[in-house]
Amino acid sequence: MASFNTLSNEMKHRDREMVPKFLVVAMFALMAASLLLVGVARFTGRPVTSVVAHSDIVQEISVTLQGSRSEGVGVYDESGAQLAHSTDAKKGFIDVIWVAVTRERLVQNLSSDAPLRVVRRENGHVGILDDTTGWKIELIGYGKDNVAAFAKLLD
Repeated sequence: MASFNTLSNEMKHRDREMVPKFLVVAMFALMAASLLLVGVARFTGRPVTSVVAHSDIVQEISVTLQGSRSEGVGVYDESGAQLAHSTDAKKGFIDVIWVAVTRERLVQNLSSDAPLRVVRRENGHVGILDDTTGWKIELIGYGKDNVAAFAKLLD
């Protein structure tokens, strides 16, 4: 029984020192500093700089995404012709977009077969717009193969 009490005391002492106090204080200081910086930026009216500048749409196509996680996702035009499939070479990003759109439509309790718009903007960026839910994504920083999976639909 005495060895159990000794072990218990050792564990209490070890648990108290598992995370040093100065790291906990530093974590909360960093959190407070972040909140302070954001608060000052909002209070002084500093413009948001990380938002993509508006650019007009110069080309678009209406497509429907249909499929499943096991069989892949097809991209179909308005006439029902298949334009691409997520199992094609370097087209896996289609599946990622399908999951995001399907999830958003499920959350909003909307039909999953409504069309999406794939658009090319004046600045050359490609975007995907879901007018049904208001969801949109600008394909910036997703890698050239992922952007190309949708950009080729416009060519």
